[in-house]
Amino acid sequence: MSDKDKYSILQKLLEMPDDNEVVEFKSAKKDFDFSKLGQYFSALSNESNLKKVRHAWLVLGVEDKNHEIVGTDYKVDARSLHKLKHDIAQHINNRLTFMDIFEFRKDGKRIVMFHIPAALRGIPTSFMGHYYGRDGDALVALNISEIEEIMSQGKFIDWSAGIVKEASVDDLDPDAMLLARKNFKEKFRDKSDEVDSWNDITFLNKAKITKNGKVTNTAIILLGKEESVSYLNPATAIIRWVLKDSFGNDKDYQIFFPPLLKTVDQVYAKIRNLKYRYIKDGTLFPDEVDQYEPYSIREALNNCIAHQDYTLGGRINVIELEDELIFTNKGSFIPKSVEKVIDDNAPEEQYRNLFLANAMFNLKMVDTQGGGIRKMFHFQRIRYFPMPEYEFVDNRVKLTLTGKVISLDYSKILLKNDELTLHEIILLDKFQKKKKLTLDEENLLKSKKLIDGRKPNYFFSQSVAQTIGQKANYSKNKAFDKTYYLDLIRKSIKEHKSVSRHDIDELLWKKLSDWMNDKQRKNKISNLLSELRDSHEIKNIGTFKNSKWVLIDR
Repeated sequence: MSDKDKYSILQKLLEMPDDNEVVEFKSAKKDFDFSKLGQYFSALSNESNLKKVRHAWLVLGVEDKNHEIVGTDYKVDARSLHKLKHDIAQHINNRLTFMDIFEFRKDGKRIVMFHIPAALRGIPTSFMGHYYGRDGDALVALNISEIEEIMSQGKFIDWSAGIVKEASVDDLDPDAMLLARKNFKEKFRDKSDEVDSWNDITFLNKAKITKNGKVTNTAIILLGKEESVSYLNPATAIIRWVLKDSFGNDKDYQIFFPPLLKTVDQVYAKIRNLKYRYIKDGTLFPDEVDQYEPYSIREALNNCIAHQDYTLGGRINVIELEDELIFTNKGSFIPKSVEKVIDDNAPEEQYRNLFLANAMFNLKMVDTQGGGIRKMFHFQRIRYFPMPEYEFVDNRVKLTLTGKVISLDYSKILLKNDELTLHEIILLDKFQKKKKLTLDEENLLKSKKLIDGRKPNYFFSQSVAQTIGQKANYSKNKAFDKTYYLDLIRKSIKEHKSVSRHDIDELLWKKLSDWMNDKQRKNKISNLLSELRDSHEIKNIGTFKNSKWVLIDR
């Protein structure tokens, strides 16, 4: 770019109103502090985002008030000047840096112009961890409402509502269209007669699948012909079903393409939902249930479709194991936690694909009124099966449904404790699966007298042990109080005159709690001996390695 072109840019900047907040002039005749440079980068970048312009400018060598060109000696070496791109990136989040740095002379006076990009959508620009903004001419901290305004931008980019310019209604599957009309009429029975009078465009608009007759990404996902999936590139809308044997080897698989409205039933038909038989206490007659509640399968699959981050280009997977179904979809889990979803029992506050979720609700695929996940937990509960298990790793959501009893003790607790809340059952489920509990979760289970012991070696409490017929196991875990062990040591020394550490270990080892490992048992016995020694009841008249504990004559 020539100096003439650079000066032309400067002229346009000088003509802008003083309160525009996306252009800043500084004289900087000799130098300009690096921290100030970074703060202005953050402030101008954020203001550009808020003012909905693509970039901002920081100009050195020009007076701020009267716009007189005074020249600057800041970083006169071109190499050190352009090294600033790297230096700024080191301290700006997401390594944002200058779009360009222009340097030129006007009437012998040097001017430096920094071209600053607007903050990324949904991500305020920070310098050294702090967000800056402008208040007129003043450099200030970006206020909380402006931070939230920028952050909210990233939450509501609804890819599913995007228009597919190349597509038309002719790219939608006729059979899927008929099924969509049928489901819509069943969902909204008061409109049944009216729906029959609508043409395809009117129906698609009313069902919120298209926008003003224009085909959306949602329309392709739910109703598109198989070949129409290419319109979504680089995104995709593919479901892969895999059947694995007990060794984890693939036995069978199939790939399913749009229209996903029809595909859901086809995937469901591939899953072997066998009968599971088990005998409850007090009867010789077995209960017989499906391994998986059909609602749970459909809910899990439709949730994958509704919440998939299609821009990541991944497939939805349904993996069928001998006693488990695993569903995975790409994208983060937007609610804070599954427990929050269960406890709130209310519609979600945010949807990644709101347009798609609304269309699926209108076509009877999902329930956007909330409660779908909670129902899955309920259906596992009434079977006395493990709770659904969610994992969030590598920007992916994984749901595992187990189709069998894995702990008879856990199942008996559910059977004999109808008063347990769903939240308490979820925590007991984590406990039986030996999952790590948070401090709040541990305290809740202990306060409800469901578990006992000390971290990390908890065990079912006395009341639960009595319920499930595990009194002996409880006693082994709980063992005896400290007085019992101290008395045993005293009596043994009195009877034998003196005992070694090996003798005491043999005396107490199997009487200690079952949950203790060898190291914990050794420490426990050492503590008992120390207590008796410190109270001047016993002493060691041998050596450390060859101990000889005797009673002290009082």
